[in-house]
Amino acid sequence: MNKIVALLIFEMAFGPVWQEQVDRPLTPEQRQEMINQAAQAEIQRQEIINLEMEAAHAIQQNNGTFFRRVYSDDFSGTLSHGQPVNKTSFIEAVQTPSAKYASFGASDISVRTYQETAVATCLWSARGIFKGQSVTSQMRVIHVYINGPRGWHVVASQITLLPPDVQQPL
Repeated sequence: MNKIVALLIFEMAFGPVWQEQVDRPLTPEQRQEMINQAAQAEIQRQEIINLEMEAAHAIQQNNGTFFRRVYSDDFSGTLSHGQPVNKTSFIEAVQTPSAKYASFGASDISVRTYQETAVATCLWSARGIFKGQSVTSQMRVIHVYINGPRGWHVVASQITLLPPDVQQPL
């Protein structure tokens, strides 16, 4: 299904360009290669979206297993209040017993791929108890992924807490 959608989008975007190339039309092989590249880009985009959704679910469950698998050993990030973290300290923050989430979700996910690198942005929405206090918050998140022999890995992230006046209803 995703391949069909990617092909249709590709045809709509580049169909007029192909028609304008009167002096040098694409060969069937070139056209097929362009279609294959568009389909592959859509598959990669969906993989990243799935990883973003899995990350939110892992945080809600206070489960660091996902991050051990997907975050690179040299991961570097910044938490919502400016604290720098590496892979180990991020997993410790996820697994902290002082945070219990009633809900934690990722929405408004956008992915841009650049060969073997992808940049994902999304909105994290959380509701729960943190250090005994009821908390509702939203954060803008950016993740930088690298595609290696073992799949996509997060190498960097930035989390920014949104002030109450710009937060969307949960």
